[in-house]
Amino acid sequence: MFDRVDASSKQALLALHQELPGGLNRIPDLARRREIAACLDQRHRTAFSDRLSVEDVTITAPAGHAIPLRLYRPRARRPRMPVIFFIHGGGMIMGTLDGGDTVAGRLGLACGALVVSVGYRLAPEHPYPAGLDDCVAALAWATANAESLGADPHRVVVFGGSAGGGLALATALRCRDAAGPQVLLVMAPYPMIDHTSASDSARRLPDLGVWDRSNNIEAWRWYLGDRPADGCASPAHAQQLAGLPPVFIDVGSEDIFLDESVTFSLRLAAAGVLTELHVYPGAYHASEELAPDAPLSRTIWAARVAALRRALGEGSAPLPGSCSSSP
Repeated sequence: MFDRVDASSKQALLALHQELPGGLNRIPDLARRREIAACLDQRHRTAFSDRLSVEDVTITAPAGHAIPLRLYRPRARRPRMPVIFFIHGGGMIMGTLDGGDTVAGRLGLACGALVVSVGYRLAPEHPYPAGLDDCVAALAWATANAESLGADPHRVVVFGGSAGGGLALATALRCRDAAGPQVLLVMAPYPMIDHTSASDSARRLPDLGVWDRSNNIEAWRWYLGDRPADGCASPAHAQQLAGLPPVFIDVGSEDIFLDESVTFSLRLAAAGVLTELHVYPGAYHASEELAPDAPLSRTIWAARVAALRRALGEGSAPLPGSCSSSP
């Protein structure tokens, strides 16, 4: 089952299976699964407190409910920093602000940016479009308040991996259609964008214990609830892609999202959207989380940071620390 997995990233995957036979996918109770996922996030967490200030704020959504945000600022800050709007992963059914700390901190330091992380509502308690509504509202708040936060409202990018990547692309679609905030780049590593789970890679690739087809089907069922999947719920099925900002997608050859990521990237390019796609041989879903020090993980992050800094008009910089992300 692990024959095609990158050798430098394999040991971390085997260790996960030793601790959790079958991985997170084999835990039927969602509350327990969330608890264990949070523990794993905490274990891989990297503290950047000596180089970052972190502030929790709460904003009020147009519908009247509270949306928690976490702001990360480099202590060696400059005036009019760029903004990275960060959407955590977790299949739209898991994930927390705490779980996004390492990635958000890494992005802020690598790009000298203000990072705004959104604690959007999760399914099944809050099915579509609740989570997307929160992301759109939080992005609007971040751009409207950028100057008062010491940042540049004209240099904003959106970053989200897996479910966060799907929400990032859906946010861009919603903003395009509603004349919402303008962003310079949407970075969506291994995005979760197709509710059908019918691609060849989803059916063909074995369950590696991180995120498999059965898990994906379950999460989409909870996320959609009783609503049909429109193009913002399931961006792979959006009819019109023209007019989106530039998009960066990366995915591993051993990720069930391989085919939908490649197909969607080709559709973006055909629609005239500037698109950058990376397919990493041997990488599995969120392998840079489980094996942050693997050479492949460093390669993945180097490409991401370089693209972010190009979009933001920044020069090169070393990568700070290791990182963590989740589906």
